[in-house]
Amino acid sequence: MSATPNFAAPPRVTPKPGMTHSLFDAPGTAMPLRLVLDTNVVLDLFHFRAPAVAPLAAALTAGRIRCLTDTGCLAELRRVLAYPKLKIPPGEAERLWHAYAAQAEQVPGSGATTHLPRCRDRDDQRFLELAARGRAAWLVSKDKLVLKVRRSRMPLPFTLLHPDEAILRLATPATAHPADRSARP
Repeated sequence: MSATPNFAAPPRVTPKPGMTHSLFDAPGTAMPLRLVLDTNVVLDLFHFRAPAVAPLAAALTAGRIRCLTDTGCLAELRRVLAYPKLKIPPGEAERLWHAYAAQAEQVPGSGATTHLPRCRDRDDQRFLELAARGRAAWLVSKDKLVLKVRRSRMPLPFTLLHPDEAILRLATPATAHPADRSARP
């Protein structure tokens, strides 16, 4: 549980007319898939280095996905890294926080740009709002209350996935998942 993955920061991609989020477009036209990770998934990637999320780590390293964050989500990550039950030394917690902050794209502002269903855990509403505001294609979460938002009658402007579902979708052509909401930046 020591070192984080050695992620190389993917190059910044400036959107051009006609570019899409599809991971399987013609070479040179695909943009990284924009997604939001909840704090538990970030911990699995950067602290626990959980084998179950290794394909997400590989996609991040390869520049196939781009994580979005904001000041509220980074503040939550900092709080969680300091939880005594995790037993992360302060210096290591700071290093993990900086590793993720450097890897993720900062989305300005707060709140949502559109009306969203409510998550029963108000602290987790920030991830829904970030995904909408940042025009993410996916919100990847392990939190049961966040995942329950999928049952809402109100449509989401992004696709809400468990990490296992996200990994499966990364491994299959984008055309196999027509319900994905692939908002363009």
